[in-house]
Amino acid sequence: MVAIQETELRQGILDAIERAKGLSQSILVSEVHKIDNIDPFYFFASGRDTFLGERFFWKDPEGDSVIAGLGICAQIQSDQDADRFFHVEKEWKRFTENALVYNTYKVNGTGPSLFGGFSFDPLKEKTALWSKFSAALFHLPKYMLTIIKGEAYFTTNLVCTQHDDLSLLDKVMKERQEVLSLSNHKPVLGKLEMKEIVEINPEAWKETITEVVHDFGGSELKKVVLARELRLHFTDIIQAESVLKNLLDEQRDSFTFAFESNGDCFIGASPERLVKKDGSSLFSACLAGSIGRGATPEEDKKLGDELLNDQKNLIEHQYVVDMIKAAMQETCDEVILPDQPELMKMKYIQHLYTPVIGKNREGTSILHLVNRLHPTPALGGLPKQAAVNKIREVEQLDRGLYAAPLGWLDYHGNGEFAVAIRSGLIQGSEASLFAGCGIVADSNAESEYKETSIKFRPMLAALGGKKS
Repeated sequence: MVAIQETELRQGILDAIERAKGLSQSILVSEVHKIDNIDPFYFFASGRDTFLGERFFWKDPEGDSVIAGLGICAQIQSDQDADRFFHVEKEWKRFTENALVYNTYKVNGTGPSLFGGFSFDPLKEKTALWSKFSAALFHLPKYMLTIIKGEAYFTTNLVCTQHDDLSLLDKVMKERQEVLSLSNHKPVLGKLEMKEIVEINPEAWKETITEVVHDFGGSELKKVVLARELRLHFTDIIQAESVLKNLLDEQRDSFTFAFESNGDCFIGASPERLVKKDGSSLFSACLAGSIGRGATPEEDKKLGDELLNDQKNLIEHQYVVDMIKAAMQETCDEVILPDQPELMKMKYIQHLYTPVIGKNREGTSILHLVNRLHPTPALGGLPKQAAVNKIREVEQLDRGLYAAPLGWLDYHGNGEFAVAIRSGLIQGSEASLFAGCGIVADSNAESEYKETSIKFRPMLAALGGKKS
């Protein structure tokens, strides 16, 4: 049994109430404890009854960083377009500058930390599909478990106002102990029984590809990424933790995430890092160009070699390399990347992959970098703005958080964002899955359709569908 004593929390609440009276604004109190290890999946699943719709989960591909949150202590959101990155950064700075933080550990992702993301295109007409998510939406959890290289840390966040008193402590202590107690129990997972898979306008999607390819001749466009949707219907309410467990088991080398908002859950396992900031060190990745996996080692190697020598995919990959390198050079004193791409092999698909490392100039925030990098040519196209305009014009899908930046940042400015691909949106007993591919001048609609079918497989498998 994991137990936490009140330690600094009592004095923190008293000090925060006095500070709230003096400043006439609410004050955040955050306390961090190092604890015995808890399974972060158990922690996430344990919040189903009390915190359903207010949970998040994040695991990096190496498994070095796992963060899970329950409850919403505070929320930052924006439906503005050009200012949304700045708005989140400004509000987060304002919220934390007067906070009382009791954290003796120099560990990223502990203490006050936000989790959330930005929609792909805030100017795209919004549909009911994404009504529960804003163009920018971030949650500060009440309770957060952070596992860093096998060490467990527990953060408690609460907001005090000038009208609060010490009774707040009793409530938090009781609730926190219930959270820790429930986290020791293995969750009972519901069965996923799919009734129907509906492809959303596949023939119209193919026609759009043909039209876009035809339009390349008279425009500046070099590449446009077009996405499509599957709508899945189930016999019962879909349990997000059942899907998450399948992703954790089947997609171990991916960023695995779940983000709930008002009852809906955006969930996935992305192979693609957008940016990671650790002090002055920056890490990004170029991921573009893909092919399936082989049934035998020989066939798999043959497919990999084919991808490494395919000019269409190499050109598509180089677009991403050039753009990310240029963006990093704007804010870094040094940028390091290899001359040639390598293969990143996932369970159902393999990609061309180039890692990028940079030394960040002082004063450049992670959200500035997210803004500068999104969308990469792998998810939008090239030239960037022309491609986004084309997607907005011809794509029937409201992407929402799909193919957009999703991740976390802490009060020291460290954090990590992935590109939210290989993902789906759970809504009651239905779910939407999303997949896209890069369209260039010699693209063939049928080939691109088959490529998206491969990209649907990880999420289909996680939801209990066809795995082959």
